This record gives sequence, C-alpha cells and structure tokens, in this order.
Amino acid sequence: MSGFDPTLDPKPVQVRRLEVLTGVGGRRRWSPDDKARIVEESLAPGATVSEVARRHDIRPQQLFGWRRGMRIPEPEPPMSFVPALVEAPQKSERTRPKPVRAGRGDIELEIDGVVVRVCRGAEAKTVAAVIKA
Repeated sequence: MSGFDPTLDPKPVQVRRLEVLTGVGGRRRWSPDDKARIVEESLAPGATVSEVARRHDIRPQQLFGWRRGMRIPEPEPPMSFVPALVEAPQKSERTRPKPVRAGRGDIELEIDGVVVRVCRGAEAKTVAAVIKA
C-alpha cells in the first residue's frame, strides 16, 4: 500500500523504522604521502588494484586515477646530430647540374646518398620525422 492518500483528510503516517548512518560523511581527503604509499602498494609484484583498493576502502577507479596522475613521463631519447657539410656543387663535364629552386632559408641534406630538401616554413616535427625515417 502506498503512503500517498489523494483524499483531503490526511492521516498521520507512523514511522516504523529509522536508520542512522554514522562514520565519515562526504569526501575523504587523502594526503599526497598516503596516495603515494597506496599507489606504490598497488604496483608491488603480485598485487592487484582491486585488493589494494578494498583494503583502503576506496574504489578501484579512484586508485587507477591516482596511478595515472603519478605516472612519470618517459624522457624522449636524445636526438643525434649528423655533421653538416656545406660545399658548392661540383660541375662535371659528363653531367649537367640540375637547377635547384632553393630559396632563401631552404636546407638540403644528403644522408647516405639520399637528398632531403627542407623548404622554408616546414614544421619541425615533420622534418624530424622525415630525417628519422
């Protein structure tokens, strides 16, 4: 039976059961040291995130978030530089040199017999990827 009575004569409702919740209310605050300790515990060999989260009364998703936030980015590998050789093209009697439309600020690289021309305005990431390939 519903507690809703559509009549105009309200009947007093009697409370049969009342629950009182005690303990921590709202959000808990974890210190950075506590978070680091719990994350370190979850990274131990053989440990599972669910077990560690259960032991500390937190959700596994929260622990995964802490782990993601504490990830240290891996350093990028150092770039190696190749020596640059700047010289004028030599004229050969047998072959006629091809005219190159090299404007001001263009760069021409020769790496193991492969010539790479970098035109002015090229993005550094693109040039690095081409040279690396």
